[in-house]
Amino acid sequence: MRDHPHGGKPHPDVWTGRATNRVQWLLALVGAACMALGIELAVDSPWNDGIAPLVMAVVGCIAAGLLVLFGTLAFVHVALRVDKECLEVRCGHIGVPRRRIPLSEVEGADFVEHVTPRHWGGWGYRWRPEKGTAVVVRRGEGLVLRLWDGHTFTITVDDAEAAVLVIRDRLRTRATPGAAH
Repeated sequence: MRDHPHGGKPHPDVWTGRATNRVQWLLALVGAACMALGIELAVDSPWNDGIAPLVMAVVGCIAAGLLVLFGTLAFVHVALRVDKECLEVRCGHIGVPRRRIPLSEVEGADFVEHVTPRHWGGWGYRWRPEKGTAVVVRRGEGLVLRLWDGHTFTITVDDAEAAVLVIRDRLRTRATPGAAH
């Protein structure tokens, strides 16, 4: 990561960034297809073996479809917002799951060139005891927050290097004696 001297170009009051994974739209289509199959079975069922197997097939297809559809749409993108007091991460179109971390709980921030879903066990909101917590929506650059409680929080986001610089600047400003909070 390039080191920028403090006092250079001022950072915006609110820094925002995001990362998107277009591949997950394909998974959402699979979920929609499962739901369509369940509806098709319910409407135009060729089954003559009784109602129980038909109900199980319809409910199973619709439930699997909803799970895949909403599970993937929740992690199609991540939005990161850093202001003077906190960092906020929102996932998907409705912003859930969401995590808000006050900067007073952040010890430091580091740029990571290559974060992959494979390192975290897949896409989404992840927790691994040996690695910490992460929001991974795609492979590529990200940032790692080191929290005062010893935990880490990793986020894949475009222009993560700029986010790290903004966070470091905010932490330095908070640590300066007599700085306004």
